[in-house]
Amino acid sequence: MDASATQLPPQANRHDQPLGTSVLLRYGIGQLGAQVFRDTPAVLLPLFLTTMLGVQPWLAGLVVLVPKLWLIVCDPLVGAWSDRLRGKFGRTPFLVIGAVLTSLAFVSLFTLTKSSSPMISAGLTCFLFFLGSTAFSMFSVPYLAIAAALSHDPHERTRIMVFRMVFSTLGVLVGVGVAQPLVYGLGGGDFGWTVMALVLGALAMVTMLVTAIGLARVPLIRDDAHHGTLLNQLGAIGTNKPYLILLATCLVQNVGQAAGYTVIGFIYLYALQAVWIVPLFILVMAAAGIAAQPLWLHLSRQWGKERAYVVASALWAAVTASWYFIHPATDVLVTLPGVGPLGTQHVLVLVRGAIIGVVNSAFVMLSLSMLTDTIDYQRRRVGLANEGVFAGLFSAVEKLSFALGPVLAGLVMSGFGFVASTGGAVAQTPRAIHGIILLYSLIPVATQMISLLIFSRYRLDKGGAPLSAV
Repeated sequence: MDASATQLPPQANRHDQPLGTSVLLRYGIGQLGAQVFRDTPAVLLPLFLTTMLGVQPWLAGLVVLVPKLWLIVCDPLVGAWSDRLRGKFGRTPFLVIGAVLTSLAFVSLFTLTKSSSPMISAGLTCFLFFLGSTAFSMFSVPYLAIAAALSHDPHERTRIMVFRMVFSTLGVLVGVGVAQPLVYGLGGGDFGWTVMALVLGALAMVTMLVTAIGLARVPLIRDDAHHGTLLNQLGAIGTNKPYLILLATCLVQNVGQAAGYTVIGFIYLYALQAVWIVPLFILVMAAAGIAAQPLWLHLSRQWGKERAYVVASALWAAVTASWYFIHPATDVLVTLPGVGPLGTQHVLVLVRGAIIGVVNSAFVMLSLSMLTDTIDYQRRRVGLANEGVFAGLFSAVEKLSFALGPVLAGLVMSGFGFVASTGGAVAQTPRAIHGIILLYSLIPVATQMISLLIFSRYRLDKGGAPLSAV
């Protein structure tokens, strides 16, 4: 049972004071494991399916899409369920069960899906990913809802998201930067994939359980109003225009980003022919992203969250467009101790990594912070937040976009002639590689710019004054 259902001294129920660093750390660390489950399958499952199981790219995209479609229903249901039970049991049981089952499902995706037929392997992977995605909802939806119930202060909620973003960045470092090089460092075969799955699955379980157990007695904002039916709760969401605008913004934005995520492994394998640089790229990106968090926290206070979000998003689009010009390095520009020779293209990759780390961590963090603002806005408007349902629908839309991205990527890759294989990667034509580069550059840029047009209508009240200015 969490502290939202226990008797606490009056001073413990004050949610207008700064949160302790210990609480922020206990909240944030769970995102490390969550990020592993969110990113590693998104990045490596298409690569695993097409180069180890012989699944065609278009079918690999569908394997990811089908479980995500279910989450459109599952996430809001989990959110409503956790809203109803939080007064009696708190959100801790959801977090614990979700952490354990998510981690086990992650391991199974890369160890229990090989068969004699690519179609059977695709079906088995889809089924296991369906189970794992459902389990992840048990963790991710209540986890996101808790952020809106830790403080009344919008800037304090940005602090919460800064800590979450730090651990999210570390999750990317492990789930993307370590996972693929680990697989290929161990030979790129079944043994490498199995070791990667076991190591990352264990890390995900431990970090998610630290959050689940560590937040069990942290006091949360609560209301005693009746939540009503799920339809009534969803109907209330329909009256919250700022939330709907933010939801649409993130949906469009994330589709393009997810398409890019899908081909990260292919970019370094085929377009750059430098898988070895992935850990260094992710390390640079992670370090820059973490170092920039205090800056964006300051700018969000000075400019407002909305303006800071637009600036970060526009800068991200600019640097992402430059990926269109990548190709394998043909020179040696500099030699770094412990790294070796780097060509001009390698150095440009690292420069892009630093810039992306700074701006990507900003607009992702700020979008989540604005989500908590819209939930608090609902609480102030009607006296009942239903943060679980709000978080559930937001999470469902995010996961839907990260399912549509791989479908888009699979269709583009198939259209450009990508050749699937079993037992390892095979050579691809220049046209197929060009399709991969488009998915990593101009396509995400286009969706990012469309999302900013949608976001231009974001306001938190009829007078147009954003909550971050309150």
